[in-house]
Amino acid sequence: MDKKRYYVSVQAGTVMENQGDASYELEIDATPDDIDRLKEGFEELENFDQTSFIQVASALGIAYHYDESNDGYDYYLQEVYALINELGTEETKQHIQKMNVLT
Repeated sequence: MDKKRYYVSVQAGTVMENQGDASYELEIDATPDDIDRLKEGFEELENFDQTSFIQVASALGIAYHYDESNDGYDYYLQEVYALINELGTEETKQHIQKMNVLT
């Protein structure tokens, strides 16, 4: 399957085919299957983000490092960045390496 250039915003959880559609942080070259994997990662991040919000809103007072929803969010955030690093342009790979988000 041929790869195509996509424009990714981790902050917004979006993957765009057209560079001018919205703001983006990173560029990748990916197949449709790769994009599906990335979107699944964004969905998981959103799920854990909503769980964390509900816990904060209900004032449970759980420390960040003991909170399973935060652990899940951190895990999927690393997974998303690892996939973007794998698919990224050279500039994207350099940017992710400078961010020091991959273990």
